[in-house]
Amino acid sequence: MNLTPRLADPDHHREALTSRPLLLHGVARQTRHAGQTRLTVTSCHGRREHVSRALRRISKFFQDLRQIAEQLTVPQRWARILAEALKKYLHG
Repeated sequence: MNLTPRLADPDHHREALTSRPLLLHGVARQTRHAGQTRLTVTSCHGRREHVSRALRRISKFFQDLRQIAEQLTVPQRWARILAEALKKYLHG
């Protein structure tokens, strides 16, 4: 099981042969300004709107996690990531 597609869309199973190209066909640019690092991804895939929604969902999850990460232990951080990726199997 690939966890990245599960983070992007936890309710659906994605085959590696179809989800990997969908999420990997893009060009990323990293910029730094005022102490912040930003990664901008431009998708080259025909389903770029789908990819954009998936990447925004993953980004939002990690932004939210970063807000509380210092208060969690490393195992607790991983537990949150895995719980999000496996939400379908853990029933929410």
